Amino acid sequence: MFQIEKDVNKQIEIISRTTEEIIPKEELQKKIESSIKTNTPLRVKLGADPTAPDLHLGHYIVLRKLRDFQELGHKVIFIIGDFTAMIGDPSGRTSTRPPLSKEEIEINAETYKKQLFKVLIKDQTEVVYNSQWLSKLSLIDTIKLQAQYTVARMLERDDFNKRYKEKVPISIHEFLYPLLQAWDSVVIRADVEIGGTDQKFNLLVGRDLQIKNNQSPQIILTMPLLVGTDGEKKMSKSLGNYIAFNDTAEDIYGKVMSISDTLMWEYYKLIKMKPESELKELKEKVKKEILHPKKLKNELAFFITAFFYNETETMKASRNFEKVFSKRENPDEIQEFSIIDKNQSIIAVLKDSCLVPSNSEARRLLKSNAVELNSETIRDNSIIEWKDGDILKIGKRRFIKIRIMGTTQL
Repeated sequence: MFQIEKDVNKQIEIISRTTEEIIPKEELQKKIESSIKTNTPLRVKLGADPTAPDLHLGHYIVLRKLRDFQELGHKVIFIIGDFTAMIGDPSGRTSTRPPLSKEEIEINAETYKKQLFKVLIKDQTEVVYNSQWLSKLSLIDTIKLQAQYTVARMLERDDFNKRYKEKVPISIHEFLYPLLQAWDSVVIRADVEIGGTDQKFNLLVGRDLQIKNNQSPQIILTMPLLVGTDGEKKMSKSLGNYIAFNDTAEDIYGKVMSISDTLMWEYYKLIKMKPESELKELKEKVKKEILHPKKLKNELAFFITAFFYNETETMKASRNFEKVFSKRENPDEIQEFSIIDKNQSIIAVLKDSCLVPSNSEARRLLKSNAVELNSETIRDNSIIEWKDGDILKIGKRRFIKIRIMGTTQL
């Protein structure tokens, strides 16, 4: 099952590709050499708290790096942080994160397990829940764990330091988060841990605790944070600027096409993993108008969509995008929604058809001129006399076709 790549330099080159930082790189080489000599795969850790149901392209960056390790013959330990999710990762936070319920965490964790293997090799992946060991820690165990780190070291963390200086409250339990995440590394005896650049402090705590517990310290790999479709902040479910693994092929294609020409290059580098030399050449062609950015973006959208869907569905998404956005026509297939009462308000139909999650969201979309009926913008909550075949559209990508129940469809 594990065919370890024997060329150390090749391993280092592949592992280093698109990484932000390797700490320390010389120790990584020693671990790889030992792995080859003993024919023992490295144990490569990634932890993720199931705070939302969907994985997105931001997660893809770190998952793809795990896949690199697997293709080099190593083993991935994917830790679902069902216990740590109840505390909430304070990384980058300006306030205490509200805790999730156990039920929410369990639902989200199940979706993670289903989506992981769109990227990872199942036979080389061990999926574990950190509640298996963290929930068994007694109060004495927890005090002993806390005794291995100081408040001064915790306040070296940028977000904690900033909040402390600005007199923004920091709950004591937030200090526990990096310690518990670090304890995961001790329990599974991680050789390498991967995370985004915003996780650097947490990953280093894991290295410190391993040393204090007489283990060989893990190597830290930090990966760049992918900027979301808004072009400003890191991709995040809470910000709504994400492209989810479970999005439809049409949504993935359309969302990629919506990113700016400038942001496109980052996606080429981090998702398509184009080397800098090729990127430089492509940028030069765009600058000289030999190549149009839209063509490159179409290629990017096709590549990303095809990763999650087959070629037929990807081609269909591409055609639909061309029809809807370039030719301003309706897509080939539109979901139908049946109604009995022909006279209903626009908000009632938007809500009942699940085009929007709430009445308030429907009102917001109406105010922002984002609702169209048969290509005409609707600006208020009118009572509509609906006809069979009416096309209701939200934004750029969401459509439904109205069917009046009892109407014969040809």
